[in-house]
Amino acid sequence: MKAEIHPTYFEKAKVTCACGNTFTVGSTKEKLTVEICSNCHPFYTGTEKSLDAAGMVDKFKSRMAKAAPKKVKAKK
Repeated sequence: MKAEIHPTYFEKAKVTCACGNTFTVGSTKEKLTVEICSNCHPFYTGTEKSLDAAGMVDKFKSRMAKAAPKKVKAKK
């Protein structure tokens, strides 16, 4: 590697989240500020909500039922 072209690496860079959580990581910046972390992210905390916007699943199922091939009775 070439000397003097790489940024300074901070092994204990301080990360501060908007929720107030702080932790350390390795980074090329000494202090980092983030909006969301694993302590306040809905996916990681289990507070994520799945929304069925206006019954989209039911609408899809009804469209698929209408589009199903219909059986035609054979004439004798």
